[in-house]
Amino acid sequence: MARNANGVRRDKAQLPEKTCAGCGRPFAWRKKWARDWGSVKYCSDRCRAAGSKP
Repeated sequence: MARNANGVRRDKAQLPEKTCAGCGRPFAWRKKWARDWGSVKYCSDRCRAAGSKP
């Protein structure tokens, strides 16, 4: 386990996950998505540009 800036240890296996609407692969929470995690649908810019599969 690694320590964050506050010195708190967090196990990466406990982070929330979603399935990408573009590629179908699971992806984990990232700090940059903290404010809008509820609206994140794609794992990357590439998948967002491609859109969801029909």
